[in-house]
Amino acid sequence: MLKSNFSIYSLLEQFFQKTEQIIKVKAGSVLFQEKDSVEYVYLLLSGTVALGRVHMSGKDFILKILNSSEMIVEYQLFKSHPHYQFYAKTLSDSDILAIKKEQFEDFIRNDPDAMNAFVSWLSTSYLKAQMKCQDLIMNGKKGGLYSILIRLCNTYGVMTEDGILIDLPLTHQELANLTFGTREVIQRALKELREKDIISYDQQKFTLKNIRYLKEEVDCQNCPYEICGVN
Repeated sequence: MLKSNFSIYSLLEQFFQKTEQIIKVKAGSVLFQEKDSVEYVYLLLSGTVALGRVHMSGKDFILKILNSSEMIVEYQLFKSHPHYQFYAKTLSDSDILAIKKEQFEDFIRNDPDAMNAFVSWLSTSYLKAQMKCQDLIMNGKKGGLYSILIRLCNTYGVMTEDGILIDLPLTHQELANLTFGTREVIQRALKELREKDIISYDQQKFTLKNIRYLKEEVDCQNCPYEICGVN
């Protein structure tokens, strides 16, 4: 039996990396589409993957962005003939470990430590989703943008002399997709933040010069980083 203080990602990587093939996926590739039959659970060893949905109107919503050492499980577990709930698309070149759904579920069922670690992962994922919904409902589109910028700092932030660099290239449209808003609304809000010298934007990367301003505007609860992220 594996050590119970390991994360579910670590347990899966340790158990399956010797038997399952690591695939190299180019940026812009689709791992699966919404409503596809489930074949694999994925471990993201390196790279960046976006999970989202496309509305019937054609608008793209990005639900979360995953980076290395993340797990992609986007379906109802232990159900016959499940389908993926969202799409998964690589934003950068990625190395991914694909684990057959049946093997993953058998591993979870038969190893108590893996089950405990998986339940812990699920509870954290649930809290993340609840907090995102709270921010979007309570703070509106502009507050939702501020919240996403804070979350991006927690997940991808790098301290620099100018502030916190979000080390992930993002277009205004992709940021709008993350906040469930339109590009025009997001552009106006970002322009206002630049004029107040709260943020800067260069080569598709944002730098937050004054994160305290954003936190005060959304009544930030200063949640732990594992809850306050875009992953």
